[in-house]
Amino acid sequence: MDYKYTKDCIVIKDKTLSKLDEFVLDFIRILEKHVKYVIVSGYVAILFGRNRTSEDVDIIIQKLDFNTFNRLWLDVYKNFECLNTHDLKKAYNDYLLENISIRFSRKGEFIPNIEIKVPKIELDKWTLSESKKVIINDSTLFISPLELEIPYKLYLGSEKDIEDARYLYKLFKKYLDTKLLNDFNKKLKTNKLFIRYIQ
Repeated sequence: MDYKYTKDCIVIKDKTLSKLDEFVLDFIRILEKHVKYVIVSGYVAILFGRNRTSEDVDIIIQKLDFNTFNRLWLDVYKNFECLNTHDLKKAYNDYLLENISIRFSRKGEFIPNIEIKVPKIELDKWTLSESKKVIINDSTLFISPLELEIPYKLYLGSEKDIEDARYLYKLFKKYLDTKLLNDFNKKLKTNKLFIRYIQ
């Protein structure tokens, strides 16, 4: 994969988009008009060329008031639908405000889907505020900083997550902020996993 890494962003050049890439970018173009967001977890590795499938894409969005959510909902519903409920107020009050994820897919489909959630813990807030810009062909999106993404995947601990972490580390090793990476390994108690599986 041909890419350029800078402090401000990662540029992926001339990528042939998969159906999942197109799905994510279509949704992001709507989402970014209404709210700040960051993509986290499995799709981050897939975006950078890891060869595996995923049925869902995890996105953290900033907390938003009902009127903003209403505008987002109406815009999203032009081409997508909510898998949890078709009731706008229920989606906001019973899911988003209760820190329960909301899932969206293209109309008439179930897979793949986008899972949206608001920040629950300080790490979520940090990820949202410190998100990394990625330019893919002519589109822009924002992902979790890799110094957190790698330890977090180790923290999740499945074979798939560990392989995601290993893939991202090998790909971007020379660009990573080692101190920040070590700090998150310490915070998430993944030091031993990092030494065992990644280094």
